[in-house]
Amino acid sequence: MPTVHLDGMLRQYVSARSVEVEAADVSGLIDRIEEVYPRLRYRLRDEAGTLRRFVRIFVNGQDVSLVPGLTTRLRVGDKVDILHSIQGG
Repeated sequence: MPTVHLDGMLRQYVSARSVEVEAADVSGLIDRIEEVYPRLRYRLRDEAGTLRRFVRIFVNGQDVSLVPGLTTRLRVGDKVDILHSIQGG
């Protein structure tokens, strides 16, 4: 099962530094996290299911936010980091 580490901003919706989620790919992982922690819904993806531009996802240190993106396959023992950058102007 992959271990998911959430940055400080996202932790307020989960109340945990990390969670373990069973999923075949990053999209499924986000589905499962949103199911278990509904307060995260629409924080990572928009209403169409597209990853928000200010969210970065790393699997074992590799940024998968752009390519291959949400179809990135996951294996047992993978480390997934989800970072939510600050937006402003």
